[in-house]
Amino acid sequence: MFAPRGSARTVNGSADGEHRPHRILRGAGLTLIFVTVLATGAVTDSWGGVTHGDAAPVSPRPLGSGGDPRARDGDEDGPQGEGGGAHDAEELVSRSGDRWSAAYTAREYEGLRRALNGEYVGVGMTVRGTDAGRIEVARVRPGGPAEEAGVRAGDLLLTVDGAETAGRPVTDIVALLRGGPPGEGSSPGSEVVLGLERDGRAWSERLRRARLSVETVTVSSLGEDVTRIRIDSFTKGSGDEVRRVADRLPPNEGILLDLRGNSGGLVAEATDAASAFLDGGLVATYGDGDTRHVLHADPGGNTESPLVVLVDGGTMSAAELLTGALQDRGRAVVVGTRTFGKGTVQVPRRQPDGSVAEMTVGEYTTPAGRTVEEEGITPDLEVRAGENALDEARTVLSGLGTRS
Repeated sequence: MFAPRGSARTVNGSADGEHRPHRILRGAGLTLIFVTVLATGAVTDSWGGVTHGDAAPVSPRPLGSGGDPRARDGDEDGPQGEGGGAHDAEELVSRSGDRWSAAYTAREYEGLRRALNGEYVGVGMTVRGTDAGRIEVARVRPGGPAEEAGVRAGDLLLTVDGAETAGRPVTDIVALLRGGPPGEGSSPGSEVVLGLERDGRAWSERLRRARLSVETVTVSSLGEDVTRIRIDSFTKGSGDEVRRVADRLPPNEGILLDLRGNSGGLVAEATDAASAFLDGGLVATYGDGDTRHVLHADPGGNTESPLVVLVDGGTMSAAELLTGALQDRGRAVVVGTRTFGKGTVQVPRRQPDGSVAEMTVGEYTTPAGRTVEEEGITPDLEVRAGENALDEARTVLSGLGTRS
């Protein structure tokens, strides 16, 4: 059923062991690159049932962010240049040799800041590709423009502003739904015309995009005494939401914390999520120049419910920080495949022209002193190819004292 956990492996590559080349990243266009990473996960069935909404991704960074909370919560002031062409941040990044650095125009960084604050501009629908190569509406956000226009899950999306969707990557469709320049999206109130089909009847709907909140934490029941908490990324408020869910569960309720495909995000939110399952204590440490920062969980978390953390090669950065903390502290059994291996911390640096460079300041370590960069987190119980990770995780939960 499982391969036992071995020692952490150091490889100069990505989660699948292939070489991961040095990259200089620029904000413009990174949204599509990042969603392509997600789409690859869907193709390889590493997550299963992956869909993409016009809210995705919540961060233009293609490989997640393990950044200092300052990199994600602040730095809202300063000149707001229009960007375009080469800019100061791009020059700084290109000279740095920093593999995880990223450069943004002022406008791009504002879009990133809004996304990590849990906001996006879209129509409130999630789409997926069918086996026949068509695009289907998977979910419709309550209260969003799509629902108000009568769009339903199961409808086929034929066109977006006249562009046919059949045979195109889902990532392209997400970009069309959001509209606007890559990495920025459109403004609230901008219009998009959707061509739809339901039960053989085709029609069109003109929708106005709206500013919506990102839903990165979803909760579902997996049967008697088992609750799944899925976190897609760590945006503002996601840690508090996880704690609210964990606090209201009875002690015998098993929890499956699903971090598969989690792209990272705000370290402060990942620390808050750790507080949901710990009674204080160390979560991680990281360096910033000559300063060493220590992240602690708040006391009073749910330490009674059996807990399994489900991970895969798409579990990155702040999600790896959370996984490592729960594993090292003996709070959870980690099930799945080895995580991605991004264990560095970035902070933003505003440049004279208003552009922003995100630069690496150090690596974080888990409570046991492990580094994650390149190595990732090795599960306690590794799911082999062809096995159903969710079923295996439920089996582990049953062994921890809960029925499933």
